[in-house]
Amino acid sequence: MDAMQFFRQSSGNWRSQRTTHHLAFRRSEIGDSAIYVETLSTEHPKIAEICAMHEADPNEAIGGAFVTWQSSMAWDQEKENHVGETIFVLIPTDADRRQGKLLRERGYAEITPIVGEYHLDEENGLVLITDYETTNSYERFWFVNEDVRLRASTVKRFGGFSTATFCIETKETQAEAEETSATQVGNKLKPVIDPNIKADLGYSILGW
Repeated sequence: MDAMQFFRQSSGNWRSQRTTHHLAFRRSEIGDSAIYVETLSTEHPKIAEICAMHEADPNEAIGGAFVTWQSSMAWDQEKENHVGETIFVLIPTDADRRQGKLLRERGYAEITPIVGEYHLDEENGLVLITDYETTNSYERFWFVNEDVRLRASTVKRFGGFSTATFCIETKETQAEAEETSATQVGNKLKPVIDPNIKADLGYSILGW
């Protein structure tokens, strides 16, 4: 398996249930998300656009993905919603295409374009590492089977760990996906989030 094959397996609609541990407060919070992932071929115009944004050669890209999400957390205030979308491109640095750079139009907590690193470990788990000016994000994704994916992540700020999260993500059937307003199957690279809800900038590359 290479990195692009991993993302193809992640395509579709997912329901994510997670527990986030706020380490500084010694408290945990539960939440859930609706996530939509669509893979992009190397011919898609967004691939060249993001490569140009990072001054990278689009001929080195092996593809990418478009991701949207809508989430809720237990500590949310009334009418508070977490929504977002992003596009990223994979550029391998080895012949097996199992590791390389991940170019994003924006990152975990910033609006500016971000370059992360990815690799597949010996168990074919996908590891994403991103360094920001004040934050380091580490995420590992792996499949239990075709319809169940697990995710563990940590966020480190100002020299100390601030959150640790574990997610169980299950793939939805089309009938289940039609019941959620977070995604619309078949809308290719169009906004699929309710425009009346303010976008949230603090989420993972594959949604949270």
